[in-house]
Amino acid sequence: MSNTKNNSNFIAVLAMIFLFGMISFVTNLAAPIGNIWKMQPAIAGSNALGMMGNMMNFLAYAIMGIPAGNMLTKYGYKKTALIAIAVGFCGVFVQFLSGVVANFPANFAIYLLGAFISGFSVCMLNTVVNPMLKLLGGARSNQYIQIGGTFNSFMGTLTPMLVGALIGTLTAQSVISDVNPVLFIAMGVFALAFIILLFVPIQDPEAVADSAHAESPLKFKHFVYGVIAIFLYVGVEVGIPGTLNFYLSDSTNGAGLDPSVAVRIAGVVAGTYWFLMLIGRFVSSFISGKVSARTQLTTVSAVAIALIFCAIFISPSVRGSMPAFTGNGFEMVNVPLSAILLVCCGLCTSVMWGTIFDLAVDGLGASTNKASGIFMAMVVGGGIIPLVQGWLADIIGYMPSYWLLVASLGFILFFAAVGSRVKKA
Repeated sequence: MSNTKNNSNFIAVLAMIFLFGMISFVTNLAAPIGNIWKMQPAIAGSNALGMMGNMMNFLAYAIMGIPAGNMLTKYGYKKTALIAIAVGFCGVFVQFLSGVVANFPANFAIYLLGAFISGFSVCMLNTVVNPMLKLLGGARSNQYIQIGGTFNSFMGTLTPMLVGALIGTLTAQSVISDVNPVLFIAMGVFALAFIILLFVPIQDPEAVADSAHAESPLKFKHFVYGVIAIFLYVGVEVGIPGTLNFYLSDSTNGAGLDPSVAVRIAGVVAGTYWFLMLIGRFVSSFISGKVSARTQLTTVSAVAIALIFCAIFISPSVRGSMPAFTGNGFEMVNVPLSAILLVCCGLCTSVMWGTIFDLAVDGLGASTNKASGIFMAMVVGGGIIPLVQGWLADIIGYMPSYWLLVASLGFILFFAAVGSRVKKA
């Protein structure tokens, strides 16, 4: 009986890790595709409007976060995941349809609707995978979450690179149908995931049955702080590479990149950020059993603040080299040193999701599922904060807009060092 249960748990863990990758693939389409919309004459290069697809994707979390937690309690993990995958397929398909409609603003409105529907999907998937890995993993839960995050980052690395390569040279004639191959891949992966998960036996942990009668996690003060921290963290995670992609793609801002390859280079630079997140999560999956979540979060928050602080003050004329795909292959390209420092923040943000979630739900017991729903609602920070940062970039410039992320990381550092101590409100 024990071996059967262990095998079932192993299959369930693998399924959840696979779904972790789906979350990143769909989410990371929004920011690089925003470069296309920025170039439309009616939008006139607005960074804030370019981030609207990303905003709609994350806005779905605010609406669907708590209902997704309720779905988890009512229908269980497998049915919730299958519904989420089906919704995700529909969301990407609607985004594809926006490339069929030629006239603005109808095509932009359809695209935003597709991004919004996709947001419902990734919200539900996030609601499933995190508590599932937490409950199945026991003492190794943070390790499982970090492994899932590694695959998540791998998919996040590929997405901006693919989109940047497909866009090529960014002009006013660039349209969303240029990236149809990526949308087709997303729909194919969703269809394949649905078929696989349909036949994977996943038994809901007993805690699901008890969660309907559990007390509100908001009674725990450390969880309340954790909710704020996750709101800010997702904004930081998305805002760093999203705004950096806009900065490097914009040939008028002093970044000094050749306009004919700027978008490709920007996509690879942003992809490198996600690649470093992959490396960080992979390393964390090995050390999490020895180094506490609190220690990891405290350290990376402080380092990220230092990196962004330096990036803000370094002149764009100070350059550095990093590998990037320029259309003819990979070669070393010259970019502002501030961009390289921001990319290095990927190592820091890599472990924040898992450690914040682990610390915030510590001691909640049967309230974990309800906590996950609230957590998912706060992921809307990944839409709001980059949108505000884009607005700031339009007013005060790209690099000064990163002060918003410095302030956000300051609160995360407080949560790691003090606010994560388990206590009731």
